[in-house]
Amino acid sequence: MTDSECISSRPCSHRATLTLPAREAHVSAARHFAADLLECWSVPENERDSAVLIVDELTANAAQYGRECMTLVLVLDHGALYIVVSDSGTEVERVPHDAAPDEHGRGTGIVRYLAQSTEIHETCGGREVRACLRCSA
Repeated sequence: MTDSECISSRPCSHRATLTLPAREAHVSAARHFAADLLECWSVPENERDSAVLIVDELTANAAQYGRECMTLVLVLDHGALYIVVSDSGTEVERVPHDAAPDEHGRGTGIVRYLAQSTEIHETCGGREVRACLRCSA
């Protein structure tokens, strides 16, 4: 089963959605939402920490490159946690020329390191980034 099939077509153990304005000020709300929800779903702390970091990185990117809103979807199903962040932007992540290398450009690398798999899809309304983690909850 692909990530897309679990996320959209069949019933799953747990699913939650949060839509916020695509603004940096709302990244912490997405992070806290994910942390609290994953704790309620009994996701072990080390896996929860990785998931929350992924949520933070993906929503930060959505806030930076999205135009109107960003949506976070969390799906916990049969040993996997799917994290999906969509935004209304179409711009590809770029590092500013004058930015120090330790300040920008690591978000996608962190996500790829922590996630079992990642996917990026252009949609008619913007972009969708998916990350899948193994989860023992």
